[in-house]
Amino acid sequence: MLDRDRQLMAYELLLQHGEEEESALAHRMLSIIIDGSVTQWARGNRVFLSLPRDLVLEQADQVLRHPRIGLVIQPDAIHDDLLMERLRQLSARGCALLLDLDDVGTLESNEVLRVLDLVRYVRLDASRLKPDALRERCETLHARGLHVIAGHVNDHETCGHCMSLPFAAVQGAYLLRPEKVDVPVLTANRLSVLRLLRALEEDGTGPVELGQIIRNDVILSYKLLGCVNSAYFSLPRQLKSVEQAAIFFGLTRMRNWISTMALSGMDDRPPELLRAALIRAHMCEQLAQHLPREQREMAFTTGLFSLLESLMCAPMELLLQHLPLAPEIRSALLEQQGPFAPILEQVQRWEAGELRGGETQPQHIRRMATAYLEAIRWADHVHSFAEQRPH
Repeated sequence: MLDRDRQLMAYELLLQHGEEEESALAHRMLSIIIDGSVTQWARGNRVFLSLPRDLVLEQADQVLRHPRIGLVIQPDAIHDDLLMERLRQLSARGCALLLDLDDVGTLESNEVLRVLDLVRYVRLDASRLKPDALRERCETLHARGLHVIAGHVNDHETCGHCMSLPFAAVQGAYLLRPEKVDVPVLTANRLSVLRLLRALEEDGTGPVELGQIIRNDVILSYKLLGCVNSAYFSLPRQLKSVEQAAIFFGLTRMRNWISTMALSGMDDRPPELLRAALIRAHMCEQLAQHLPREQREMAFTTGLFSLLESLMCAPMELLLQHLPLAPEIRSALLEQQGPFAPILEQVQRWEAGELRGGETQPQHIRRMATAYLEAIRWADHVHSFAEQRPH
């Protein structure tokens, strides 16, 4: 969920139900709340999640120990006296409750109004409500002092409409989808980044050339050397130049990291978009472990550049005209063909929650989950350096 400044307001943790019973899955969810894993994954940001009724009644005190975790509730809770009493207690003790108003019924019913008295946040389904109804509901709820969230925002046109209303945040698939523009215009900042990416991909670029490419960019050099010398990599000695780093880590890996740091410089794009690109890149690289090292690093590039269209606000075909990428990467990005296309597709399906138990082999889901959790950890580390500025 991104706020009006396109900064992160909260995450929602979704349970994908497969063959496992809901209660067993929910208890596992509770265990990762108790041990702090959820808070760690979310980097201390607010997280909303849904829990089964029995768990709310019996174990909600465990949630209260983690003030950044909130609960999503449904309007039909009003029919359950025990649940309503428990929700009143949670609300009084500071638990953030989010009412999910997917139903397009009236806001004026006594039942809905009673639930509204307990919550701080309300989510409306922007994909189901017509524009006029969305406006009316948003303004009514906002006037009650509630933080209203637009859910299921699946395209940039809907996002633009929501931003014209007093929504506190928007949530949906629009973020990872390219914005349609009649005449793409690359701003000076984006052109500068594109020129840098092109220079990095030119043939004959060695360690010395890499150093020369970014030598005059103090901020980029600062970010890069700060990242490679961090405790995450536990190097035996400090690397003092880009040339040394390229020799130590390898040219392709350094090109990928410089590209990452360069893309982070586009401060007109939501930071979560870059973070999503980093997670994609690292997952692609991990899923390509059976390939030679050079191809693993090309898989990373494929994942990173798969969101270039959204990051640059320009068609992929136009952008790739400026980048001398390997044919296998171009084929994956433009035609969904070649050795890296199936890997990228797996990551995108995982991202969309389309890999579910009962439909996908359990060992494959475990492998994807392992890759995802490692990618989160890596992306958080790199992104923390990408956002830094020299003192």
